[in-house]
Amino acid sequence: MDYWDRLKKMKLMSLQRRRERYTIIHTWKILQEKAPNSTCLEFYNNERLGVRAKILPFNYKAQRSVSTAYDNSFGVKSARLWNLLPKQVNSVLKELEAFKVSLGDFLAHRLRVTQRQTATPYSTGAANEEMEYVDITDPSCDPC
Repeated sequence: MDYWDRLKKMKLMSLQRRRERYTIIHTWKILQEKAPNSTCLEFYNNERLGVRAKILPFNYKAQRSVSTAYDNSFGVKSARLWNLLPKQVNSVLKELEAFKVSLGDFLAHRLRVTQRQTATPYSTGAANEEMEYVDITDPSCDPC
């Protein structure tokens, strides 16, 4: 039984998905000023999309290595993950437990894991996952 089958059988999220969940929770804490904002994340309210995070600007004339460091930085990753959340999740601002429940429901019912092969020099060639939004009202989609 491979890794993905074991996760499905035990009803667990992968390590990458768990890291992404923690990053989103930490971003919520920064928004609520319950954690220090050392990355200077900025938030704004969008009437249609809810609370959004501002992605820090990048100088696209920089070297590729700088671009990789930028893309992998906490400030950029957390803002991108936060902005994937729908309004009913990112607008839960009362208490942490309510946010975690809302986030858990979203991850369980609205996201699916898609496997893709990676070709990075540090990769073992194993399948990675990436978050993809799935509309559960579409009968052709199989959430979870």
